[in-house]
Amino acid sequence: MLTYGTRGDCLPVHLEFGNRSVQPHVPTSIVLTQLLEDLPQDHVNLAWLIGRLQKRSFGLVMLLLALVGLVPGIGIFIGILLAFPAVQMIIGRETPNLPRFLTNRRVATRHVLRLGTRTIPLLRRVEALIRPRLPTPFQTTKRLVGLIVLLLAATLIWPFPFSHIIPALVIMLISLAYLEEDGVLLCISLAAAFLSFSITAATMWATVSATGLIGHLWTGA
Repeated sequence: MLTYGTRGDCLPVHLEFGNRSVQPHVPTSIVLTQLLEDLPQDHVNLAWLIGRLQKRSFGLVMLLLALVGLVPGIGIFIGILLAFPAVQMIIGRETPNLPRFLTNRRVATRHVLRLGTRTIPLLRRVEALIRPRLPTPFQTTKRLVGLIVLLLAATLIWPFPFSHIIPALVIMLISLAYLEEDGVLLCISLAAAFLSFSITAATMWATVSATGLIGHLWTGA
């Protein structure tokens, strides 16, 4: 049996095959569209958004933080903030718990609506390429994703010009894969993460070697 939502959007929300119930994947753009319709009139805060997004909140929080992390000069701050959802994924929490100064900060609803109307069309284009593939038990892989994001967040703190760009982009890929349950993109993202680690390690080694720190430590001079 196939049933549909009450909004007239013809979105399947429940499938029954015999005695087995299956919940199909709903694209993130649809979830955000429904979220915008339910926004409070005047102000909204991150705690309200996380409460409404439930299991998708990890992916969207990481995606937003990584997007902000592309801005030069705030890599250390974003790296610290990303550690919160990453550690909570590792320990198996259902939703992220961020510092109160972030979750309780109110934003005017009109600003959220403006951001949403610009973001949702872009998400729809992305969803044409990113979709549920290579079924993966995402609840099982949540801890692995959290560990990789935690390590990438640590590399954001490395104070080297433009060193924040690759880790931030990789975290964005991982977040999109997690949101859309795309096992193929998740595998690609994990490979990109290891490439990012290699680049960061090579950059650190080259910097330390150029300063002669290793020689000073070895000789004791």
